Amino acid sequence: MGRCGGLTMRMSLPYLMSDRDRHGNDRLYVRRHGRKIRIREKPGTEAFAQAYADAVRLLEREIPAVDSPAVRGAPAGTLGWVAACYFASVEFRGLDPKSQFTRRGIIEHCLREPRKPGSQDLMRDCPINLVSAAHVKMLRDRKAATPGAANNRRKYLSAMFGWAVEQGLMRSNPAREVRKVRYASAGFHTWTIDEVRQFEARHPIGTKARLALALLLYLGVRRGDVVTLGRQHAKGGWLRFVPRKTRRKRAEPSEKPILPILADIIAGSPTGALNYLESEYGKPFTAAGFGNWFRDRCNEAGLPHCSAHGLRKAGAAIAAENGATDRQLMALFDWTTAAHATKYTEAANRKRMAATAANLLVRDQIANTELSHLSVPPDDTGSSSKG
Repeated sequence: MGRCGGLTMRMSLPYLMSDRDRHGNDRLYVRRHGRKIRIREKPGTEAFAQAYADAVRLLEREIPAVDSPAVRGAPAGTLGWVAACYFASVEFRGLDPKSQFTRRGIIEHCLREPRKPGSQDLMRDCPINLVSAAHVKMLRDRKAATPGAANNRRKYLSAMFGWAVEQGLMRSNPAREVRKVRYASAGFHTWTIDEVRQFEARHPIGTKARLALALLLYLGVRRGDVVTLGRQHAKGGWLRFVPRKTRRKRAEPSEKPILPILADIIAGSPTGALNYLESEYGKPFTAAGFGNWFRDRCNEAGLPHCSAHGLRKAGAAIAAENGATDRQLMALFDWTTAAHATKYTEAANRKRMAATAANLLVRDQIANTELSHLSVPPDDTGSSSKG
């Protein structure tokens, strides 16, 4: 017998046990072979059943069926085996598909790396208890020519190791001892007002390109969301939808006002039956397909350095310069933390303070100029004072 949520429950599942922490909270574990894994999901739910099955499999040191040559057949207790367990876990499957694809691809590239230069032994087959910070640093530094990719290796390995520590598969996270590579990067180019006007001149109202620009600029949405938006999301002058990127973490809808200028452009543009934007085949765009199509429209406008994401950055910069607060930017751009917003508000504040400081410099110059023309009173002898 055990307790969960204040109610007594029968432990009908093998290896399932419970206890209470020092705060009186009930905790459930799967215990096997002297090790245990905590189950954090609510009993009786599908998520609980899946977490329980994953825990039993991990404690039995079984390799889950993951369709990937990089991990297929990896011996138990190796880095490849941990990766296979991670890819099959509830935590990994809870990520949005794009994040899963990116994270998995980077980790698998690391698994295919040789353990030493010129060696035939792969990182995949390295015993997990021998994986060290030196290995993580080596994998990071092999991407030194592309610092962003180097940091992504460290980042996603750390996420996997952190999960493995929590599951009792590793004693520590070696990636935590490896620092990120510091480098300067502005990321995607942020559009200027002149560049927006140049795009509008090439693509006037009534074109699909101008509609795409307006949706991105006046709604602050990501390209993964702009391709799904349509009249079914509009009501009472507002658009209401759940952002694609965060829907697996929180299902709270995002609500954005349809500004009059945007309403006019939508009314004067060709749209689909459900989606505002459709491909030339009358089908909704994919996020990647839209990104490529929009870049072609930028090229037509003589803006090959501009992109859909850079337009979102421009919107954030414009809003911040017009006085938007961190909280307002978070609401408009669907950011869950203030870090993104603060980057724009701080930049806007620096610009305003620089303008104020520049005026102070001009005042000093005028004052110094006026003082230089003041005559110095002569002393009693008729000569200039030196003191």
